[in-house]
Amino acid sequence: MAQRGGLKACLEFMREGDALVVTKPDRLARSTAELLAIEADLSRRGIGLVVLSMGGERLDTRNPTSKLMLTILGGVATWEREIMLERQREGIAKAKTEGKYKGRKPTVALQAEQIRTLHAAGEKPAHIARRLGVARSSIYRMLEGTLDVSNVNGLSGVMAGEPTSPNSDMIERRR
Repeated sequence: MAQRGGLKACLEFMREGDALVVTKPDRLARSTAELLAIEADLSRRGIGLVVLSMGGERLDTRNPTSKLMLTILGGVATWEREIMLERQREGIAKAKTEGKYKGRKPTVALQAEQIRTLHAAGEKPAHIARRLGVARSSIYRMLEGTLDVSNVNGLSGVMAGEPTSPNSDMIERRR
């Protein structure tokens, strides 16, 4: 999960007697557990949490009923998100079986011959990358032979033995 420096700075700046006002709970936290942890930390420090967009109602966690409502609504929001993600995964799986989900076209793989020609003519990889509008690292991988360009029409274009992005190891674990 991404670091949220602005939120961290805001929470550290708040002092006893302050109230953190947010429009929606999902703008404050990414999960029910995170929402409840933030609320518990604020309460422990004597700081209130006010949520504005709760069906026209204002939830102020300085009273017990609002704390209960926030917990319930946080749980419902998490449930909705999980249901949506489940449906998305099912849709992707169905599209893959029907051959409709292939991902994006491998940009560098489609330009492999042009990259080799430019490099053979003496152009530096950084200049080739700027000229073609692709990442310099992709040019280096293609030239080093770690980029599979054998199946361009089938949209392969995956590097042999290396992740395709900094987060691809996380993506692989989720599958």
